[in-house]
Amino acid sequence: MTRKLILSSPLLEITISRLCQELIENQIDGTETVILGLQPRGIFFAERIAAELSKHLENPPALGKIDATFYRDDFRRGDPLSPNSTEIPFLVENKRVILVDDVLATGRMVRAAMDALNAFGRPAKVELCVLIDRIYSRDLPIHPDYVGKSVNTLTTEKVLVEWTEQGHEADKIWLITQ
Repeated sequence: MTRKLILSSPLLEITISRLCQELIENQIDGTETVILGLQPRGIFFAERIAAELSKHLENPPALGKIDATFYRDDFRRGDPLSPNSTEIPFLVENKRVILVDDVLATGRMVRAAMDALNAFGRPAKVELCVLIDRIYSRDLPIHPDYVGKSVNTLTTEKVLVEWTEQGHEADKIWLITQ
């Protein structure tokens, strides 16, 4: 097994700042923006996005967490999945919802999150922001609106994101070859 470093500080902070500038540029006049981090790992990236946006906006977007475990198409296959909490302390009705995840691979988790989001109302718009886009591993025709870094990967490779919030010494994103 080999590990190749894809992204780390300070380039990671610059990438997050750039993504936030794109989010600000694409705001919709008269429409409130909210951020939903996809459980379990997208929440760390969502918190970073929300913190950076709060530095630049007078009214930063509200932050929530959404768990799509029970909406996954593989929910009843294999080992039982452990659900995480969904915390959406705001209405999504008629708002611009930014779904945030660390890695976009097959697109199945994003599809499940969209299904879960329907239980909370009808947003005006839903956009997807990912830190890493594994561009050659898609099962569904899902494309992110905001991408930190696109990575060409094989099906035998995995992207591992390590956040300091998870107890790691530093923020690092690795490409792991089996």
